[in-house]
Formats: sequence, C-alpha cells, structure tokens
Amino acid sequence: MFEMSMPWWEFILRAVAVYVVLLGMIRISGKRTMGQFTAFDMLLIVLLGNAVQNALLGKDTSMTGGLLLAATLIVLNWSVGLLTSRSRKMERLLEGVPVVLAHNGNVYRDVLRRELVSRYDFSKAMREAGCNDVDRIHLALLETDGRITILLREPPGNGDEDV
Repeated sequence: MFEMSMPWWEFILRAVAVYVVLLGMIRISGKRTMGQFTAFDMLLIVLLGNAVQNALLGKDTSMTGGLLLAATLIVLNWSVGLLTSRSRKMERLLEGVPVVLAHNGNVYRDVLRRELVSRYDFSKAMREAGCNDVDRIHLALLETDGRITILLREPPGNGDEDV
C-alpha cells in the first residue's frame, strides 16, 4: 500500500513532464478550450485524465505514489499561478491576451473562426450583455479564460449634451 514501485523523483519528473506538455497543448488549442464547458469539453477532461494516468503512475498503484503525484501537481499549479502573477511576460505566455472579436459594430468573422467562437456563442454573449444589434457593440473581447465580454456603445442623447 505504501511501497512505491519507482523512485520518488521519477513521480515528480513524470508529473512535471505531463503537466508542462498538457499545459502547452491546452494553450495551443485556444481560449475556447477553457471557456464555457459543453458536454464535449467535460468528456475531453475525463478522457485526458484517464489518458495521462499511466504516464503519471507507470505501474505504481501505491497510496504514497498517488499522494506524491497529487502534491507535485498542486505545487506546479501554484507555482504557475505565482509566476504569472509576478511576471507580465510569463502571464502573456501562459495565459495569453484578450482578443478583439468586434469593434464599433464590425464583427471580425475571420477572428471568430480562428478562435473557434461559434455564432451561437457570440449571439449568447450579446444577449447576456443586453445587446440585440451588432451595431450597438463598441468592443467585444474573447477573454483569456474563454469568456466573451461585450461593451456597448453609449446611446446618443444620454443627457450629457448641452441644451
């Protein structure tokens, strides 16, 4: 139960390798991967966890090995959070930057396609922002976490003009 079938450092090395490779794969796959989860996204997460299990554990089934892996992954995740909070360069590299999807009523359809944002997702974000017309959009951004933020233009005659 507590006896490991590999040296302790191999667990840590495996965890670091799998973490870094998966982080890179998720980062390359785009922001929408980390946005609103669909049933397909949940399935992907479950399958990814299952797919990398053997890469992490090898033939080991000990409680000690599992706990060492869990601790290593938590420390790695905490370290990435610390690194991105202290360095703008690392934050941009690991988390990306928001992407402009629309500006002043112009929707950039090529950007929507490149970022894998469906018409439905964009329309949903518009509805959530209380926007029923593309012309009302001042700025639409795909945030680094996959959410879509829509800022609306100020309506004309909002009471700020001199009479």
